[in-house]
Amino acid sequence: MDLATWIDSLPKSELHVHLEGSIPLWALFEILTRHGGDPEVPDLQALERRFAYRDFPHFLAMWTWKHGFLRDAEDFAFLAEAAAREWLAQNITYVEAHYSPTDASHTGLSVGDLTRAVRRGLDRVVGVEVRLICDVVRDSPIPRALRTAEEAAELQDLGVVGIGLGGPEHSHPPEPFAPVFARARALGLHTTAHAGEAAGPESVRGAVEVLQAGRIGHATRAIEDPGLVELLAREQTPLELCPISNLRTGAVPSLESHPVRTYFERGLKVTLNTDDPPMFNTTLTGEFVALHEVHGFTREDLLTLLHNALDASWMRDSDKTRRHLELDQAARA
Repeated sequence: MDLATWIDSLPKSELHVHLEGSIPLWALFEILTRHGGDPEVPDLQALERRFAYRDFPHFLAMWTWKHGFLRDAEDFAFLAEAAAREWLAQNITYVEAHYSPTDASHTGLSVGDLTRAVRRGLDRVVGVEVRLICDVVRDSPIPRALRTAEEAAELQDLGVVGIGLGGPEHSHPPEPFAPVFARARALGLHTTAHAGEAAGPESVRGAVEVLQAGRIGHATRAIEDPGLVELLAREQTPLELCPISNLRTGAVPSLESHPVRTYFERGLKVTLNTDDPPMFNTTLTGEFVALHEVHGFTREDLLTLLHNALDASWMRDSDKTRRHLELDQAARA
């Protein structure tokens, strides 16, 4: 069995993927058309060209442009269903997906109404379990971020399991959000933070030591601080790595220069993810194949990454045990 077919056959988990960035391009184009379209985007090919980025700020600008077409609850239900069907088609059976109510403030939807719409769409797809991470955005005032965390905690019955910190990392360090993360944990939520993607290792250290984030998204530039790498290895802080995303946004100049192999060899808790797969022209299977082709990861190494994702997930221990067994059985088939 060739590698891609083998990876496709395995039940996979993803811990760092944005719901609004996972909508297939055909579905996004349908939403654009529904709301009047954009004269500069007359077809799918033009939409694909929109998602070629000069740098990370340009990616954020395209994210904001796309979000401007998400205007009502049905849009969010539609995109959630389309994303879930795509995950299911790739045999991704467990997902912890970020979603960003703050970025949808222009819709007038409350955090609760938006979450209920997302859950309605997700529940239309059987075979993939999707839990939600409610993002607070770095350029939001701290009181607003606190309200978002508190509203998210009231939605745990809809599958909200944590909060994340996203947005313009290059201009907003993590430390001011320490009260937000502490409040979220007190309310029963898990925490993760984007760090070391568009800013240096100090951003990762702040997320670990000040925010006490349970996981770190990207952490690409942690490699620049040997002491930080030792800390991440010692604490076994799970890293949500997204190599092809980092390549597309210019966080790394090439896949060869990505630190994923170094992290893995030094014993860090590495997981592999897609971030915004249609926006970066990637799939989870494609990420695994790239690690094999570029960094020499063996099938055993790749299986370790899949088990790491289960270990780092926020599912119940009994569910982890069951999914570990299912993964090993599939790998031996």
